[in-house]
Amino acid sequence: MAPTFSVQDIPFSYRGSWFGISPVIAEKTYADDLHLVSHQTGMHPVLRFEARDGAARADPAIVATPSRLTWLGDGGRIDLVFDNHDTIRVRGEGLGLRLAAAATELTPFSGTYLYTDPVDGSHVFTSYETGRRYRVTVLAGDPVVAGSQLLGVGERHVDLPSGTTWEIAVEEYATARARYSSTASFAQVADAVHKQFALFLEAVAPWRSDRTPAADLAAYVMWSATVDPGGFVTRPAVLMSKHWMDKVWSWDHCFNAIALATGDPGLAWDQFRLPFDHQDPAGALPDSVTHSEVLHNFVKPPIHGWALGLLRERAHLDPEHLREVYESLSRWTRFWLTGRRAPGHELAHYQHGNDSGWDNATTFDEHRVLETADLAAFLVTQLRELATLAAELDEPADAQQWSADADRMRDALLDQLWDGDRFIARSPFTGLPSTSASLLALMPIVLGADLPAEVGERLAAGLRAHLTAHGLATEPVDSPHYAADGYWRGPIWAPSTVLIEDGLRRAGHTELADEVSRRFRALCEKSGFAENFDAETGAGLRDRAYTWTASSYLILAAAYEGR
Repeated sequence: MAPTFSVQDIPFSYRGSWFGISPVIAEKTYADDLHLVSHQTGMHPVLRFEARDGAARADPAIVATPSRLTWLGDGGRIDLVFDNHDTIRVRGEGLGLRLAAAATELTPFSGTYLYTDPVDGSHVFTSYETGRRYRVTVLAGDPVVAGSQLLGVGERHVDLPSGTTWEIAVEEYATARARYSSTASFAQVADAVHKQFALFLEAVAPWRSDRTPAADLAAYVMWSATVDPGGFVTRPAVLMSKHWMDKVWSWDHCFNAIALATGDPGLAWDQFRLPFDHQDPAGALPDSVTHSEVLHNFVKPPIHGWALGLLRERAHLDPEHLREVYESLSRWTRFWLTGRRAPGHELAHYQHGNDSGWDNATTFDEHRVLETADLAAFLVTQLRELATLAAELDEPADAQQWSADADRMRDALLDQLWDGDRFIARSPFTGLPSTSASLLALMPIVLGADLPAEVGERLAAGLRAHLTAHGLATEPVDSPHYAADGYWRGPIWAPSTVLIEDGLRRAGHTELADEVSRRFRALCEKSGFAENFDAETGAGLRDRAYTWTASSYLILAAAYEGR
């Protein structure tokens, strides 16, 4: 049975599409009506869907499944399905629909213009914000159009009257295309989408059972957030969300790649490689990539060696891919070893909390430029992976050098940042220690058996102090700096959970790893796939349809079912 979901939380969309149907029209902004929201050139609400009963606005219930979105009211129903990545079909029986420009003002540089095309009689909305057209082709019914060719302020809409049966197609496209036509019925289109998603679900979560009840919806979140190549997005990409977090950040993508590796290795490879398509001359990855921008003002942590190891456990990479990833991962690592190490220092540093991915963690309260234990641990893991790759690629001198670099980095981590009880951070300017209660200080557990056993034991004990009923709080709930909705100052996050769970297993702390996995899976099953979660109540916070949360659930659920 297909999962149902709330469009207040998860946009209704389709694999490959750059738009979705949602009431979320900006960051933390919810409209009364559903909108066609495009993510080309940014997040832009373009068209508003207003259900109508006679001359009045109706307020029907809304039901969503992966293949169909439905408005259900006393006066009838409206159904919406995706025909393909850039086209929707909308059909009404009894209920009417007002399809209106979301913006009521048209200026020389903003807004949406409506006109009737004399070539084919369709009604076209053209948007300054997205730079795209939205063509409405009437397949059945007798629409009423208002505001055609209107300039300035005013209502622009196409009305499909209530009390009748009507159907339209709406397409997002650039400048011109052949008139819309289709031999498929509405039901056939819906059935085709149902089958497409079912194939994806079976590929990425064939292990699912009643023990992992959120797997279907997690797969939908990932499938529906996938876009075709466009703008700076060079490959098929799983955006973090089709809400306002509509980017690919250069560590988020790793979790999506891992979750996809077994079932869709081609898409997984594209996820892993996409930020490397924008690697700069210094070897650095961008902070983020989206349709219309690539940001380089920050970076993200080098978890890519860790992620590649998990990818290689799950999917075969041919020699060409291995050589390609070896070269780019080498450049990314050398960036940290050259551009981010002060003269005479063995440890690399972050320039800001944003570089760590833990933007406002309490670790960075006193100083922003810091040598931190998590960074050193990630680099040790990455250097180990490079040594393994170099050996496989018959580069013995490189393998020896990478291995020696890893040993030195691990030794520096233990010598300079371990205080006998906990890892500290250190200013590269003064050498003075910086301490906080942040979970970030415990991230070196990712090294697993590469840590001395007594250090692993201390880290495991520290992790238990962060473990609430729902998972690992990023700041202990009894800390004076804890904030329930404080981003990295309290809430539970998916990436830290997966990294720590994996490290605990590799360090031999399987019982604690099992508990971390169980609590996070239960959290997602209760509260969905939010960007992060209140550590005490488990409530979802911020963006409510976040793919690295969905992928993290799939990673942990697959491993659980496998055990």
